[in-house]
Amino acid sequence: MTDLGLLLIRLIIGIVFLFYGSQKLFGWFGGHGIKGTGGWFESIGIKPGILVATLSGLGELVSGILFILGFLLPLGAIIITIIMLGAIIKVHGSKGFSNTTGGFEYNLVLIVVSIGLALIGAGGYSL
Repeated sequence: MTDLGLLLIRLIIGIVFLFYGSQKLFGWFGGHGIKGTGGWFESIGIKPGILVATLSGLGELVSGILFILGFLLPLGAIIITIIMLGAIIKVHGSKGFSNTTGGFEYNLVLIVVSIGLALIGAGGYSL
């Protein structure tokens, strides 16, 4: 049952980051693509916006795939942590803890679950 639980957690985290990466890179699922996301990054002072949007989107896509496959989880967790820390520092941190006010609680949960999985291991249903 432990392996099944780890698989379920990995799949959801992986899907979440595939979703975010697809929004940034391809404009899927209501996203704005690289150009739109890059413009938004520039508007909050992150430059060069298009480069950061591309790197962020690729990081999210790659980490999502790594989590789904259960392969190189520590690398995936490092990528997720870097991206989520950036989101906390540049966007959510000043809004407090609560997600209802745009705060950083969701970002923190993603970081802790990702690091926790990397420390525990991917489980039996993984590469």
